[in-house]
Amino acid sequence: MKAGAVRSGLAIFALALTVCPLARAGEHVTLRNGFELNCVRSETVGDKVRLYLAGDTPAASNANYLEIARDAIVRVETVADAPRTAVKAAAKAGIKTGIRTGIRTGAEATAAAPTRAEIHEMLAHSGEAHHIDTDLLASVMKAESGGEVRAVSRAGAQGLMQLMPKTASEMGVEDAFRAEENIAGGTAYLDELLTRYRDNIALALAAYNAGPAAVDRYHGVPPYRETQAYVARVIREFNRRKQAALVAQAR
Repeated sequence: MKAGAVRSGLAIFALALTVCPLARAGEHVTLRNGFELNCVRSETVGDKVRLYLAGDTPAASNANYLEIARDAIVRVETVADAPRTAVKAAAKAGIKTGIRTGIRTGAEATAAAPTRAEIHEMLAHSGEAHHIDTDLLASVMKAESGGEVRAVSRAGAQGLMQLMPKTASEMGVEDAFRAEENIAGGTAYLDELLTRYRDNIALALAAYNAGPAAVDRYHGVPPYRETQAYVARVIREFNRRKQAALVAQAR
């Protein structure tokens, strides 16, 4: 933790949208939390549903999937897929295509998926560099993206720490879908906010979510339901992690 204080960050969880290059049609999935995503196909496995993402080969696609609880899904619809060349061109130009943006396919998607252990190591490294508690960063990441490297919000925030393109650029992040860069950028940004608000964790989290201008305008956490819920969620997760660590040490 920086200067002995509890420190962390904030944003909206969203799943990355992937357009399938292997088939003419895919599936559009709507979740109960309001988010949507495209996948190649879905498969029910017990009380879970596997949403298979894109890959350059059938084998790669079969190994690349998200697993979601069945009751978290509202509906699954068959949708026409966009031509692969058009998708690549639009992604390169930063243009929205289909239902959402944030297209990552094939080798790029596979390369951007480090293990949980590797992500934890990245969080620890960035936390040490900025004197921010690793559990705090992990709590922010969980609230931001749920640990999904290719997460993209409706507002355009990207990656594990959900960085907006402008913020990512200011923090020196060239590829927001590369976990190490994204975490480093998100940690640096959180560090700036904590410094700006004199290590007031609630204000720093609120600014990460709603922007410093909103916090300054209201002289505190803005009266936005989303922002207030986010601040509470991150702090609650941070406390849960610390309590679990204490229990583990006592055994």
